[in-house]
Parts: sequence; C-alpha cells; structure tokens
Amino acid sequence: MMLKTAEAVSIAHPDKICDQISDAILDECLKQDPMSRVAIETMGGHGVITVTGELTTKGYVNMRDVARSVYHAAGYDNGIGVQINVVEQSPEIGAGVDREGAGDQGIMVGYATAETPEMMPLEVMLSRKLVQAMGKHDGKAQVTIRDGKVDRFVTSLCSSGDMSDVTLSQVVREVIAPLLNKPLEEAWLSNPNGEWTIGGFTADTGLTGRKLAVDNYGPHIPVGGGCFSGKDATKVDRSAAYMARKVAVDYLKKKGAKEVYVHIAYAIGVAEPLMAAVTIDGVQEEITGYDLRPRAIIEYLDLRKPQFRETAKFGHFGNNFTWDK
Repeated sequence: MMLKTAEAVSIAHPDKICDQISDAILDECLKQDPMSRVAIETMGGHGVITVTGELTTKGYVNMRDVARSVYHAAGYDNGIGVQINVVEQSPEIGAGVDREGAGDQGIMVGYATAETPEMMPLEVMLSRKLVQAMGKHDGKAQVTIRDGKVDRFVTSLCSSGDMSDVTLSQVVREVIAPLLNKPLEEAWLSNPNGEWTIGGFTADTGLTGRKLAVDNYGPHIPVGGGCFSGKDATKVDRSAAYMARKVAVDYLKKKGAKEVYVHIAYAIGVAEPLMAAVTIDGVQEEITGYDLRPRAIIEYLDLRKPQFRETAKFGHFGNNFTWDK
C-alpha cells in the first residue's frame, strides 16, 4: 500500500499574495535592467503590506504600486497600506557574484516522475487543479492518494464577494471523481470547519517563501532549503533548483525512468558545484554533460527575462516552464 498527500493554495491565499508581490517586483526590475540583483521579501496582514530586502538595479520600480496591483489582481478590492524598507545588496555578497560565483551556499533538489504527463506527483497536480478552480478567493486544497487512486480530498474555500469565477464542482466532477476509490460523499471534505467568509489579510498574515512544499514537489520529495520568490537568478536557491528540475526531466526521458532525483550543492562565491548527482530509479551517478555554473544556468534557461510572477501562482515546476521541457 502507498499513501501520499499533498496540498496547494489559491492565488488569493495570504502567503501566495506575498510570493506574487516579491516576484512581480523582480519582474519589473528585470524589465528595466536584466542585470538587477534582487532579494525581496513581503509580509502582509491586517491592513498593511511590508516589502523589505535588498535591491541593486539601474531601473526604478514603484513597489507600492506593484504590491497594490498584485493584491487587487488576487481579488481584493479594499484599500491597503504598503511600507517599503529596501536597501542595496551587501558589497561582500556582490563581490562573490561579480566573480560569477554562487550567490549563496545551498543544496538544490530536482525531481521528475513518469506518474503524470507533467512529470510531477499525482497528488500535487490534483491539489493544484482544485485551487485553480477557486478563482480569486482565499482557499486551500489537499489530496490523499492511495495506490494511485484518490482516497480523500479537502477543499477549504472562502465565500466572499462574487463567486462566479469558482469552478470547483466542475473540476471535482471531471478530474477527481474518475480517480476516486470510494463514493464522492465519503471522499470529499468541503469546508470541514464550516462556512468561511473572512479570508486574506483580514483573517491571517502572509509571508514570502512560507509554502515551500507547495512551490516544489509536495511533502514526499525533499526540499533543498531556500525559497524562490523575490530572488534573481544569481541566487542558486532559484536558478540551480530550476536547473535541477531540467536535468531530472532530461534524465527521465533519456533513460525511460520511473523516477529521478537530482542534488546539486554550492558554496557562496564559487562557480562550480561541490556536488552534482542524479539518482535514476534508485541508482546514483554523477551528472555529466551540463554546465552547472550559475552564469551558465542563467544563460541556458534564459533567467534574466521577466517571467517569475507566473511561477509564484501555482508552483514552480510542472507548469510548462522552460525547465519543465
């Protein structure tokens, strides 16, 4: 028997709003200056959004406008305060990046599986489909898989404002129901805590990078460490994680494998990775045929162009990005 569970959150979830704001600011910087170095964190809650971090760019971005634009695009029409506390990147960190080294130390994990067409875990993809059907409303979904079938699933959806963009019942009927191993009424826990009408920053705080498993491959696949959103590609937390996914996808296809893990480790200021290993259906070997220096990854995956707000919505892998192909 194999049991696996994963969750996802909607674009109006407080944490996801913060991820989107951080990446929208990054995108605006890259539009004006592709060499921008960005490390932006966002926290929101109870009437105030706070943007903080480090930024070195030749461009100018009105971060207050960006934050409010993302907030309203997520379905909230109330006013909100925005405070900014952003400084330039530390010259000591910058010096290492100038030498084309990694912007930080860290371990990045890539993964690919033959379980779904997206090469992602089934429970992850099903959870995402449920929250995508929640439209611009705060919500979460969780799916438990038993031997490839849906055993139980949970949807918590905030009922506020115009609900005409919600297609949850349709997705349950068309996507979830055919995979159930028990009657729908036994499997579906819909708003198990009762009616939910107060969501978003009114009910809870949000923070960039707090949904690591959601952003990656779900809780059954190891997470290397740092989050992605708000970071330009000189930060290997992001660029090398994307490259690890690309390598995993390539090996899965090339070897006709069922499951591939990739692990890449870096030291700050050093270009070459300390470790680059791929595990193919349980057998590990060294990665060959790829240039895994940060600058080479950035060029190979075209990571200096604005594209990151979309990654912050429904996961950084399995959504047909360059590193998924």
